[in-house]
Amino acid sequence: MIPMFKPLIEAEEIQASREALELGWLGMGSYVSAFEEEVKKVIGNDNKYVAALSTGTAGLHVGLLVAGVGPGDEVIVSSFNCSADFQVITQVGADIVFCDCEDDTLCIDLKAAEKLVTPRTKAIIVMDYDCLLCDHDEVAAFAKRHNIRVIHDAAHSFGSYYKGKPVGSFSDITVFSHDPVKTVTCLDGGTIVVSSPEDLKLVHELRLLGMQQPAAVMYKNQRAWTFDVERVGFRYHMINMHGAVGLAQIRKLPVIAESRRTACKEYSRLLAGIAQVRTPKASFEEVNPFLYYIRVPEAHRDNLRAWLKENGVDTGIHWQPGHWFSLWKDCKAGDLSVTNRVGKEILSLPLYSKMDLAIVAEVAAKVRQYFETQV
Repeated sequence: MIPMFKPLIEAEEIQASREALELGWLGMGSYVSAFEEEVKKVIGNDNKYVAALSTGTAGLHVGLLVAGVGPGDEVIVSSFNCSADFQVITQVGADIVFCDCEDDTLCIDLKAAEKLVTPRTKAIIVMDYDCLLCDHDEVAAFAKRHNIRVIHDAAHSFGSYYKGKPVGSFSDITVFSHDPVKTVTCLDGGTIVVSSPEDLKLVHELRLLGMQQPAAVMYKNQRAWTFDVERVGFRYHMINMHGAVGLAQIRKLPVIAESRRTACKEYSRLLAGIAQVRTPKASFEEVNPFLYYIRVPEAHRDNLRAWLKENGVDTGIHWQPGHWFSLWKDCKAGDLSVTNRVGKEILSLPLYSKMDLAIVAEVAAKVRQYFETQV
């Protein structure tokens, strides 16, 4: 079976894990600090502040808290999104306001979002989808116009660029995911990027049970035994072994990104001309793509998935819209006609780092074969 995802775990990651274990300090420590420093280099903006966390979802939760979102507030978010974004809004006690996505980019439709702003709107979550980035200049203008905070869900776009600027270098609050299948994995983990030392201090407390333990001490593989706690916090810190694996991964970022770009370009070339298949409108030049998706008519999507699986190809669906789930079906929403259509058409094809182009060709050939023989 050709897998949907395949983590790039090589000798360097295995050696890094061994060294972190042999160090004997299994919690947050020097490897986490070193990983944060490497993320800062990728971002390339000295006015941004990075903290490593246990997951990207933890980053979204902390990001909302840093933005001051809580009960009685509204957060605008695209319904075409990962359920993590909806969960964290619910967790902080705010109300979800579902927005439609753009048909071409599958990112949030800011024109539709304009109609959803109320005096209760406190923040907007914008997610880069796969190889397509939001119009972040317009996002910044939207936030300024309405005096709200931006949480940039960049789970799909670590190592990507927007108009020549590294993702993470320009948004109010940015969250990256480093989970098992992301472009740069820490086995599991995430990073949050904030814009002030005060916000970073708050993140440090929130990620470690509210404890005011100096990060500088813990980064030396030590801990303070006396401290104060002034706020509710969580066990959201990254551990050393995860940081060590992330270090090994991030050093391969140029190779990872280039291999994924090449695979995506090859998919688009090989799938061109199939009338029922819609491929991303992307050049792939400035992105480190997490997914390669196609859109096919609703009548064929599930049949195509089943046929591909029978013929040795795994696929995925990113995503089921949020307003389809029982927990959030009654949330406030604008018109979601594009989202409803995309949710029934979207299909993710296998993509992973250092993917053999012969495998890309095999997957594309099977997609073509389905439409030539099964329709």
